[in-house]
Formats: sequence, structure tokens, C-alpha cells
Amino acid sequence: MELNPAARATFDAMREGITIIDTEGRLVFCNRAYLDFLRKELGEPLGSVEGKYLRDLRPGARLPDVLEAGKPILHITRQETKDFYFVNLYPIYEGDTLVGGLSVVTFLEDAYQTREELEAVEARSRQALHSISKANGARYTFDDIVAVTPAVARVKDLAQRIAVTDATVLLESESGTGKELYAQAIHNASSRRDGVFVAINCSNFNANMLESELFGYAEGAFTGAKRGGKMGLFEAAAGGTLFLDEISEMDVGLQAKLLRVLQEHVIRPVGGIKEVAVDVRVVAACNADLPAYVAAGKFRKDLYYRLSTFPLHIPPLRERPGDIPALAQAILEDFSHKLRRPFRLTEDAVTCLQAHSWPGNVRELRNVLEFSAYLTPSGVINQEALPSDLVHQQEDVGLTLAQRTRAFEKRVILNLLEQNGSSLEGKKRTAAQLGISLASLYNKLKD
Repeated sequence: MELNPAARATFDAMREGITIIDTEGRLVFCNRAYLDFLRKELGEPLGSVEGKYLRDLRPGARLPDVLEAGKPILHITRQETKDFYFVNLYPIYEGDTLVGGLSVVTFLEDAYQTREELEAVEARSRQALHSISKANGARYTFDDIVAVTPAVARVKDLAQRIAVTDATVLLESESGTGKELYAQAIHNASSRRDGVFVAINCSNFNANMLESELFGYAEGAFTGAKRGGKMGLFEAAAGGTLFLDEISEMDVGLQAKLLRVLQEHVIRPVGGIKEVAVDVRVVAACNADLPAYVAAGKFRKDLYYRLSTFPLHIPPLRERPGDIPALAQAILEDFSHKLRRPFRLTEDAVTCLQAHSWPGNVRELRNVLEFSAYLTPSGVINQEALPSDLVHQQEDVGLTLAQRTRAFEKRVILNLLEQNGSSLEGKKRTAAQLGISLASLYNKLKD
């Protein structure tokens, strides 16, 4: 067996030690790294070693064993007089004919350097995830949860007591009630607060995609898989919290795998062989009736019981109108920072908001207030500044024509005063625009 000059130059350029023998156990080639290793171990100068029997130089060499077995011997850790090193041994075939053996030696120094580089990459990845989490993840705490009414105060108190445990939590409520706000607050009140908070909406993915997102995948697991594989969210959230929103929409087959993770604290990446230990707290949420899903066979009963150790039901906004003034104030303070001007609600606006049924809950309330804030230059949000469809729902259908006329006139006056200001000059300007006297304007405002 002969090596051409290009092959010799390639092997000589490597830091690993390369040794090739023929079927008789004679050395065909040793690269520079391996020759340096031999000189160091033997403590004497070496001339050409090619053509010599490997075991004459190193009686304990394992490479001849590969010739007998015809199979590779991998991941051997060895120690000579001074150094540890790691060896992989391979048989060399031409077609079906065994023609020799190859050993690849990784020296301890290189192995340590590789490990340090991998650990550095992992550390940077963890730090990046941590920074992303703090910047975009768990921003909210229990101080951000408005709980004026007794029902919500009880939920908030229970959530605070559960947060200090490491138990799985199930948040049950309608869409828009603030389930992720609670999940973030639980994370920030727990011992995992310094870890990452990762959220995923299970309804946004099909079963295969969601499995890859949660558990990651090994290289070559499927067509289009990234080289080197991909870390899943369970690994990415190690030491922190994983928020599974809309968990009711998870495929039943995938539910079985999630149950095993919750019970055994290990995952297996898609296409992988080895299991990976994970240390993650799971907070799940849904707006569906999970017991009904269980009865219909759409959700596993054992997973439901595993998740519902600590269920938290957040009341919808229509059941807690007493929270609306404080919620609205908190939302408007946020808009005040954003738009750089103050906002306040008038009493008639608050009354209108409390009378609405809020099918979209707090999310809908925020949208309504954002609409009003952008269209209110003065910053005073009265009933007329609210979306018309919301206001009209509150109109008393029993009003007489005269009462409706007076109400309409008053709305027009208030809208103009909002533009002109409520000072004497603003009122005079408003009266002039309407073609009425200042006294008439005052009388119509009293009605």
C-alpha cells in the first residue's frame, strides 16, 4: 500500500497523530505529529520508521487488533509514560479486501482545547439566551397584575404562593386575560428568576414542527435538517421556565412525549439516540375546556392530571368590572410614556367601559384605549373619544327624541371644546363655530 505525495502532505498538516500499517503490521506511514509523539515517548532520536513493525516500536499498540477483527475500535483512552491521549482505530478496505489499518490519535492538549472551545460556545449561547430572555422574555412581575376585585386578588395570591415552588402550573382562562403575564410573574417570583423564560404557542405549529421546536433534532434527522442539528426549547430553557401556550392544541401523540418529559426530566431530540437531561419548569396555558377535550379524546387524561396539580383560573374581564378603572389607568400610563403626554379617563368613559362585555378581555381593553389615546390630542378621554361601536352599545334605547337631540348637541360641543380647549377663549371659539351664543353653550352643557 502506497501513499501519494498529496495524501502525505495532507496528513502531515494535521495536529492529530496519523499511523497507517499494512496487513502484516508494518508501518506504511506516520505523520509528523505522531513521529514527534514517538520521539517524546521513546526519549531518543528516530530515523525513518516506515517498513518497521509497529509492535517492535510500541509493543502495546492496538492497531494490529483491528486487522484481526476487521472492525473499527473507537474512543480508546490511553496513557503512556507521560501523556493521556485518545485513539480511534479503523480497518482500511479496498473493495472487500482488507489492506491495512489506520489510527487517529487526539492528544490531551488538543482535546482540552476543543472542550474549552465548546464550553465557551455553550456559555456564549446561554448568555445570549439569558440576555434575550431579560430583554424580551419575562418582563412582568406580580406588581404588574391589577387585582382590585376579590376574585382576582385570590387568584393573584394563589399564584404568588405557587410561584415559590417548582411545580408545573396550568393557567386556564379565555383569550386576552393575561395568561402570559401570569406566567412571567410566576417565573420572576421563583428560584428560576435568573434563568431564561421561553414561550411558544403550540397552536402555531403542526405536530412534527412542534416536536422539533420543543426537543430539537439531530443532524440528518430529516430532509432540510440543519448541519449539526438544532437545540430544542427544553434545552434552551435549562434552569429556567418554558411557557406552553394553547397546550390544548398539541397533537395527542406529542402529548405522550411531553408527559414523559414532565415525569422523567429527559428528552430525546428528533432522530437522536441519546437522551438529554433537562431541568425546566413548565407553565402551560389554554383557553379551551380541557376536561371536555379529555372526554372527547383530544387531550390525554394522564397529561391533564399531571398539568393540573396547580390550576389557576383567571376570571374574564366581564366578571370583574371593578378592575377596569385600575387596569385602564395602568394601560394609559404605558401609553403616556410611549406618546409623551398624560392621559386620563372621565367618569362617563369609565362607566361606558364597565358596561361593555369585553369578549376580547384585557387585550380588547388595551386596543380600545390605544385607539382613544391616539385620537385625543388633549389627553382627556371621555365617552365620545371611545370607539363609536362600543359607545352605541351603551345607549339607552328608551330616550325620547328631545333627549337624544340634547345628547347629540352636547357630544358635538364637547368634541369642539376638546379641540379648542375649555378656557373662556376656547368656549367663545366653540360657540362662534356653532353659531350660538356663549350663554346658549353653557345651557346646553348643563342639560
